[in-house]
Amino acid sequence: MIPRTLFDVEHEQLRDSFRKFLEAEVVPNYTQWEKDGQVDRELWRKAGEQGFLVTSMPEKYGGLAADYRPGIVIAEECAKLGFGSLTFPAHSDIIVPYIIHHGTDTQKQKYLPGCLSGDIVTAIAMTEPGTGSDLQGVKTSAVLDNDEYIINGSKTFISNGQLADIVIVVCKTGKEIKGGSGISLIIVEADTPGFEKGRNLEKIGMKAQDTSELFFNDVRVPKGNLLGHEGMGFKYLMQELPQERISIAIEAIAVAEEIFARTVEYVKERHAFGSPIAAFQNTQFKLAEMDAEITSIRVFVDRCLELHLDKKLDSVTAAKAKLLATELVIGIVSRCLQLHGGYGYTWDYPVARAFADTRAMAIFGGTSEIMKLIIGRTLLA
Repeated sequence: MIPRTLFDVEHEQLRDSFRKFLEAEVVPNYTQWEKDGQVDRELWRKAGEQGFLVTSMPEKYGGLAADYRPGIVIAEECAKLGFGSLTFPAHSDIIVPYIIHHGTDTQKQKYLPGCLSGDIVTAIAMTEPGTGSDLQGVKTSAVLDNDEYIINGSKTFISNGQLADIVIVVCKTGKEIKGGSGISLIIVEADTPGFEKGRNLEKIGMKAQDTSELFFNDVRVPKGNLLGHEGMGFKYLMQELPQERISIAIEAIAVAEEIFARTVEYVKERHAFGSPIAAFQNTQFKLAEMDAEITSIRVFVDRCLELHLDKKLDSVTAAKAKLLATELVIGIVSRCLQLHGGYGYTWDYPVARAFADTRAMAIFGGTSEIMKLIIGRTLLA
């Protein structure tokens, strides 16, 4: 095993503390939340009280101003315990940074303390019914009328869609979207007239995550809800997407490692034809292949994280990390399920939930095909 060098003693203390929090607050309730289609709203406040949300929050707004490593720890522990539906990492490390990096002082004062405490849950609304990963094809529009934007359109597959108190909406403010210009980011509060939360979508996996349709019908918001400058939204999205994609890679490799470790223990205990299935050459070959693949991607992802901490991770390398880690975990979980036999297809075993949950990792945050396009176009430029 190649030792990891990213973390120090304080990070491991955080890991232990957060795992205990998950075991106390999430483990007893997660099955019910999967049936409900969303987690208990109070869980967010409890996480905020213990300092597990937005660990990168500037001190000015009550945070620790930590680097990305505490966020990595929290994402890994959610993944390892099979709680892929928990969107603490998305809130803390993907959505709130848009406000931290591009918000005005007024916006930061208004929203960031609540994001830190768990009183405000966030969502970002990118995907539309007809656009998918094509952010330049958004149809949701925001037209300036004196001191207000009037927003019309719809979004789908929005994580935190039911629980969100504020939504960062990706919308078209220019008459024409060319090369990304004409796209803006606007904050919409959940109680704004004309804003409607639609269905909580029923999914194959990640069943405790509220994933929703959102509708905007003549939604009027103050001009001051614009994030950054009008028409610069696409640029802001491109700046933040490397962290989103590396965060997905983090969760993917953590799930792969955890399910693989559980499978190694399972094949030692499970018997067939009078012997542990670990004694079969086929099992040993499969385990060896998976171990080698996981080790190689773990080393690559950790190197990407080192680059990101030094602000040197480019979008193409982040795309490679997401592509490799998400495709890896889908394959690893599938092979591990096969080694479990029929038991692996039952909800009693973590591999079954992982099989359902991880499939979406190659879709959200940009599909594997989009990652390949990003890489391929750079090679041929």
